[in-house]
Amino acid sequence: MSISQIALFLIAATIFYIFFKKLFSGDYPKRGIDYEAKLPDEQIGGVSSPEKIFAQPKVQSSRLDELLQLADDSISKEDFEDAKKAILSALILDEKNIDVLQRAVFLAIQEEDFNQAVHHCEKIISLDGENDLAFGSLANTYHKLGEDDKAIEAHKKAISLDFNYAPHYFNYANTLYDLKKIDEAKQNYKKALELDDGIEEAQVMIDKIDSKEA
Repeated sequence: MSISQIALFLIAATIFYIFFKKLFSGDYPKRGIDYEAKLPDEQIGGVSSPEKIFAQPKVQSSRLDELLQLADDSISKEDFEDAKKAILSALILDEKNIDVLQRAVFLAIQEEDFNQAVHHCEKIISLDGENDLAFGSLANTYHKLGEDDKAIEAHKKAISLDFNYAPHYFNYANTLYDLKKIDEAKQNYKKALELDDGIEEAQVMIDKIDSKEA
């Protein structure tokens, strides 16, 4: 064996020794752990190396997502019984999930279980005090229950949280109209129409008010 061959053998032996020492000691970077632990919500790479940016893997649909989709499909078919079953199952999995609770509110109103609807609305608000849709639903539900002072308060809160959302004004106008507060109702119908001219019912109600005043 020549001197060069002996040198190559020693180098190879040293490399194998270091490799196996690290392998069995556990002192080596474990694939898929270090970056994930340090960058749970980030992408690997950067602006200077766009070719090294890896998108986060698509999360497999969870059972909760499946139940929500099932509920939505059932609602679209007006099969509220199946939708309710799906939502009740989803609430067992996560009773604090706002997407689930919002659907629970809708279904409770469909069943005219207004006390249950209030309960779900209040749950959403306890989790997210700036959820204008929850306040809007709460207002409509209070009105159904005849608790109109609470309804007006909730309507105003919904509008204050999102004053560019036309349905808030339209729903508030409906409550005011039922309470014979015609002028205020008309103002809010006009505001709803100003923000969204697709709410044709607002114009219908304005015309109805004008015809009575003529």
